[in-house]
Amino acid sequence: MATFQELYQTLLAAQARSNLPEAIKYIRTQQDFDPKQLDCLLNPQKHPLVWRTGKCGCAPGEGACERACAFDAIHSAPEEGGRVAIDVTRCVGCSACIDACAAKKLEASRDAVAAMEAVRRHEGPVYALVAPAFMGQFSEAVTPGMLRSAFLRLGFDGMIEVALFADILTLKEALEFDKNITREGDFQLTSCCCPLWIAMIRKIYSELQSHLPASVSPMVACGRSVKALHPDALTIFVGPCIAKKAEAREKDLAGAVDYVLTFQEVRDIFAAAGIDPAALEDRERDHSSRAGRIYARTGGVSEAVRSTVERLNPHRKISMRTRQADGVPGCRALIDDLLAGKIDANFFEGMGCVGGCVGGPKRIIPREEGERNVDAYGGDAASPTPIDNPYVIELLGRLGYPTVESLLTENDIFSRKF
Repeated sequence: MATFQELYQTLLAAQARSNLPEAIKYIRTQQDFDPKQLDCLLNPQKHPLVWRTGKCGCAPGEGACERACAFDAIHSAPEEGGRVAIDVTRCVGCSACIDACAAKKLEASRDAVAAMEAVRRHEGPVYALVAPAFMGQFSEAVTPGMLRSAFLRLGFDGMIEVALFADILTLKEALEFDKNITREGDFQLTSCCCPLWIAMIRKIYSELQSHLPASVSPMVACGRSVKALHPDALTIFVGPCIAKKAEAREKDLAGAVDYVLTFQEVRDIFAAAGIDPAALEDRERDHSSRAGRIYARTGGVSEAVRSTVERLNPHRKISMRTRQADGVPGCRALIDDLLAGKIDANFFEGMGCVGGCVGGPKRIIPREEGERNVDAYGGDAASPTPIDNPYVIELLGRLGYPTVESLLTENDIFSRKF
C-alpha cells in the first residue's frame, strides 16, 4: 500500500502537471491506498488538523500524544480500531502530539494539493500572504523579491508581506496600551499574532481574557484587507505554523484566509513545479517597518509596541514594562507568575513556540538562523516604527481609516471580540 508521503508526493506532482483529476482516477483504480488519506489531502478543510496515518499501538490512556497535549484535545479511541480521536473544538494545532508520537503515526494537515488546485481554478486574483519569519527559509540566496517571482510563476497575482499588517496591529496595540494602561496594576496581554497564546488564555486562563487587546492577528488583518480591496480575491497564508490553520478556521475569523500553507509545503510545491526561487528576478517591494518585521521572534512584538508607544506619547507617566515567554510551558509559567502577583510588568508577550515564529514546527532552517535573518531584515527597513511608515498611512486611508486614532474604533477588519 502506498504510504502517506508517497500519496502526497504523487498528488502534488500531478497537480503541478495540471493533470490531478486523471491521477486521482488512476489512484482509485489501483486499490493500494488509504481512501481516508486521499480525502484528507484533497479536502483538508473537512478533517481535523492532525491526521492518523497508521494504527496506534498505545494502550488507552498511555499514549505520549495524550500526555503532550496541553489542551486535552487528543484521546485514544480503541473502539475505532486503534485510532486516536481529535476533539476539533479543543485542538489548536500546537503539534505537540505529532512530536510526541514515537511511531510517527500522526501528521499535520497538508493543504498544498487543495490550495494549488484552487489557485489553478480561481478566476479572480490570488495572493500569497507571507509571514515575517520567511527570510532565509528558502535559502540565504533567496531575496523577498525572488520569492515574489516564484509565487508569480506558480500562478499567484502577487505576494504580500504580512509584516505590513503587523505594523498596523502594532499601531493599534500601542494606541490601546496608551488608552487603557493608566495606573499601576493595569496590564495588557499580547501577542495577537500567536494563536497558541490566544488559545491558552481563552481555553485555560479565561479569567484573563479581558486583558487581551481587541485585535485580530496580522494574518487575519492582511486577509481581510485584501478582500476589502479585492472582494473576489483568493488568499493563501504562508508561514511556519500549524496553529495558523486552526486560526483560519475559527468561526469569527473564517473567510479572511482561504488556505494556510507551511514553509515546508511551499518548498514541496516549488520542487514539484521545478521552480528555483534563487534563479528568478528580484521584484523588490519594501513596504514594512522594522517593527513589523521583528514580530517573527520572541520579544519582537514587545519591542515593536514599546517603540511605537514612545513615539505616540513620549511623556507617559507610566512607562511600558515588558515580560516575554516562549514555548507552551514557558507561557504557562509566565501566566501563573502573573496570577500570583510575582511580576512587576504591564505588557506580557507570549509565543507558543520556543524562539517565536522562527521556531515554528514547519520552519525549514534552524531557529537561531531564522532569528538572525529576521533581525537583519528588520535592520534593513527604511522605517523604524509604523508611525514612520508612509505605506501604513496610505493603506489605512484606502481602507477607510482617516486617522491613526480611528484604529481604536470597532471595525470589521482589525478588531475581534473575545
